[in-house]
Amino acid sequence: MRVTSKGQVTIPRDLRELLGIAPNSEVVFAIENGKLTLAPKDGTQKREDRDRLDRFMQALDRLEGTGDPAIDAETLMTMTRDR
Repeated sequence: MRVTSKGQVTIPRDLRELLGIAPNSEVVFAIENGKLTLAPKDGTQKREDRDRLDRFMQALDRLEGTGDPAIDAETLMTMTRDR
């Protein structure tokens, strides 16, 4: 994606539809962790949902590789059922 001399970019249609950005709607730009983000101005709930999903994904990333590969699914289910 290229930025014009006026600082403009075209937001791809699938992303606009996903975020609910319609023609003439207002958006909010923010900088988060060194990244520029864009959200619909009225998308407070969506932003909170996205933040919660990001925190969940970070938690999953931290857990990756910490399980015991020797435990099969049936054993794990027995362990969790018998609590």
